[in-house]
Amino acid sequence: MAMIVGIPKETFPGERRVAIVPASVPALTKAGLEVVVQAGAGEAAGFPDSQYTQRGARVVGSRQELFAADVVLQVRAAGANRACGQDDLPLLRPGQVLIGMCQPLAEPKIIREFAQRGATVFALELLPRITRAQSMDVLSSMATVAGYRAVILAAAHLPKMFPMLMTAAGTISAAKVFVIGAGVAGLQAIATAKRLGAVVSAYDVRPVVKEQVHSLGAKFVEMGLETAQAEAAGGYARAMDEEFYRKQRQLMAQVAAENDVVICTAAVPGKRAPLLLSAEAVRGMAPGSVIVDLAAESGGNCELSKADQTVLDSGVTIIAPTNPASEAPFHASQMYSRNVTTFLLSLVRNGQFSPDMEDEIVRETLVARDGQVVHPRVRELFDGS
Repeated sequence: MAMIVGIPKETFPGERRVAIVPASVPALTKAGLEVVVQAGAGEAAGFPDSQYTQRGARVVGSRQELFAADVVLQVRAAGANRACGQDDLPLLRPGQVLIGMCQPLAEPKIIREFAQRGATVFALELLPRITRAQSMDVLSSMATVAGYRAVILAAAHLPKMFPMLMTAAGTISAAKVFVIGAGVAGLQAIATAKRLGAVVSAYDVRPVVKEQVHSLGAKFVEMGLETAQAEAAGGYARAMDEEFYRKQRQLMAQVAAENDVVICTAAVPGKRAPLLLSAEAVRGMAPGSVIVDLAAESGGNCELSKADQTVLDSGVTIIAPTNPASEAPFHASQMYSRNVTTFLLSLVRNGQFSPDMEDEIVRETLVARDGQVVHPRVRELFDGS
């Protein structure tokens, strides 16, 4: 009997993405899987039910019917959907497989609740940064969308145009954009701002990214701070001590004051985002300037950021979206779907769920199995453990 893969409608407030797009269905059915989609799951992203049925999927009306599937693929599951994710708990059964973004390091107690239902849970945020996992890397895919969206948001709110223009009415100077953090989101923000014609500079605590910043035509800002320990395993930024961040904020304020737009993307996995722009730094910027804080979901890089709000302070507009990838749901869903399809197919043998527990990708992403939280980094977060 074919293993059934279910694609539910996302329930996170404002979420418009879908885990699997119609184009990915044939790859799953070719592997011997049956694909079931909850009615309307892809509509907000631009994928109507008819496209799924044309590609070989079956559409079901209720969420309860959808969760009869052997494997459930989601964009935001468990801890990544604090608002509504736990509503799905009664629908889970022992041995059922749940795959999606789950925020296990930020919400370990919610992961334990899902484990207690007997579900096998894979958290895609924990994919190791190895070559073989690049095609499954949902964080990089969604960060690409976020970096692009950040610049578009900034351009829409800035009372200036980005490019230098020489017109009969005189020469218009190019906008100056400063990107904090040169990870995937930051690099995409740099590239997008450059394409719009801005003069772009960037800073990252990891000096190794300097070459990447230069390759995109941006200036790398040097701050003279000791950064030898700034990069953790896997290429992620490491949390530094408060004295380091204090000095960094002082220097950051000077650079921010010289720019029209600041894009904040600095994050540390599983921890609060570092505070890099103080209220004083914001008030030192010229009226009309714009800050887009992509770290808002984990606390924000800017002291004045308010999650999912646009704040005006001293003439400076501060935008703090927590789910920017959902604002470009068609392409974000396409990218996520390719990632999660590749991941799922790596766990399937002859049409059945058969993960290789010796595989580093499986080991690092598996957070719950047989009623227990099994991931060491998640287990150690429990109080009293």
